Amino acid sequence: MGESRHQLFRQLSAKHWDGFRKGVEKEGLRVDRNGFIAQTPHPRALGSTLTHPRITTDYSEALLELITPVCNSTQALLDSLHDIHHYVHQHLGDEVLWPASMPCELDGDASIPIAEYGTSNIGRLKHVYRQGLAVRYGRIMQSIAGAHYNLSFPDSFWDQWQQALGDEQALKDFRSEQYFWLVRNFRRRSWLLMLLFGTSPALDASFVAGVKHDLQRLDDTTWYGPEATSLRMGDLGYHNNAQASLNICFNELSTYTATLAGALRTPWPDYEELGVCRDGQFIQISTSILQIENEYYSAIRPKRTTEREEKPIQALNARGVEYVEVRCLDLDPFSPVGVSAEQLDFLDLFLLDCLLSDSPRISEDECEHLDDWYKDVVSHGRAPELMLTSPDGSRPVLAAARSLIDRLEPLAEQLDGLGGGDTYRKALAAQRDKLANPERLPSARVVEAMRSSGLGHRDWTLAQAQRQQAEFRARALSPDTQADFDEMSRQSLAEQVDLEQADTLPFDRFLEQYLADR
Repeated sequence: MGESRHQLFRQLSAKHWDGFRKGVEKEGLRVDRNGFIAQTPHPRALGSTLTHPRITTDYSEALLELITPVCNSTQALLDSLHDIHHYVHQHLGDEVLWPASMPCELDGDASIPIAEYGTSNIGRLKHVYRQGLAVRYGRIMQSIAGAHYNLSFPDSFWDQWQQALGDEQALKDFRSEQYFWLVRNFRRRSWLLMLLFGTSPALDASFVAGVKHDLQRLDDTTWYGPEATSLRMGDLGYHNNAQASLNICFNELSTYTATLAGALRTPWPDYEELGVCRDGQFIQISTSILQIENEYYSAIRPKRTTEREEKPIQALNARGVEYVEVRCLDLDPFSPVGVSAEQLDFLDLFLLDCLLSDSPRISEDECEHLDDWYKDVVSHGRAPELMLTSPDGSRPVLAAARSLIDRLEPLAEQLDGLGGGDTYRKALAAQRDKLANPERLPSARVVEAMRSSGLGHRDWTLAQAQRQQAEFRARALSPDTQADFDEMSRQSLAEQVDLEQADTLPFDRFLEQYLADR
């Protein structure tokens, strides 16, 4: 029997290891001084949401999305994220940035303004897509925020890794195959991330007004799941019947893109009944199960940077997987930037082990029990008696979690040896501490913080937001960083104008061509 992948990596990395490439996309609602979703337009001082490289919006005009560049270290990433937040806080006036995943106070769909991107065809397409999300899922669900962690390995690693495995495919095909190897193991283990990093056990009562649920009262304005880790990723969060009909295969690139492409071309009866236009206005891009690839909700996505007017599937098929996007992370309301160093370092370790561990294809039966594990931990992860059950037997969730953490120890020691510190062992120890003391799990800390303060979800989170904003505003950005952001805002506004002036097609013809190219 040949050497294991872990052994091969140990030999390879001892000769040369360039580390990870990483980035974060962090969402957050703009909220008024009373804890209600902002009704104001995106601040012009923050530039164009269509073209700004660091500051845009997600679903709502009030839902900011802050994007770091690709960084070579956790510290560089956090420095960048702090700078972006710092600049944003300068321009929010008397509004604050909501630090929790579950939203502030809402007043039904009408209170959630859909994001605007100007009058260019591509800007209108982004807006119509969001109109489609509104008619398909409702706007309430789209007000939820999260953090996405993007991770890749440098080209130098892939060259060495292909040689070590004796693989002779084209490098782009080998790289894609290996990223899907990682993705399959991520699917097997993602429940652990919901236990360790889920921070949305409670929500404002306005989020579930008129909705049937099984949550309990924390106070007059707050509902919570006593055992929940992440309501954001549960039945009250991202879900939809049409998407539930999909069987998106994560075993390899060709089946992944083929099943996604099928969803883009397959009509869904309810969406056909709605139609594409209403009263002369576009209300969705198409009547297919998915309007665009990114409509599909998943805890992880294999990604490739797109070129101008290129669609994600086309980019993946042409040039293969470039990085993975971990999408299941709740915002950490205790962190002013929504994520922490120990969390990101743990994710590096976790994802690398997903690449290095055996990763057979996932069968339909395995897929089913993996989905069950994920749902169970999201809803009942803090229940001491929770068991993770599969055909191989049952294990208590905390014992299963400790087992996964323990298997990462040799890899943490190895990476620390390469870096000359204790970064990864510290990240691992922080997670072990949570499992040994479940009251330190982030979801438990959030509930305890609300209880001990006597404040519900809205008022506790608003107080956190105000404290965090005061800390940012108490110090200035460096003059060079300030000037860089000012220039990005100015340049992005100019680029949006250029796009709007360059359009020649009417929008309906533009959309027709867009849909024909699938």
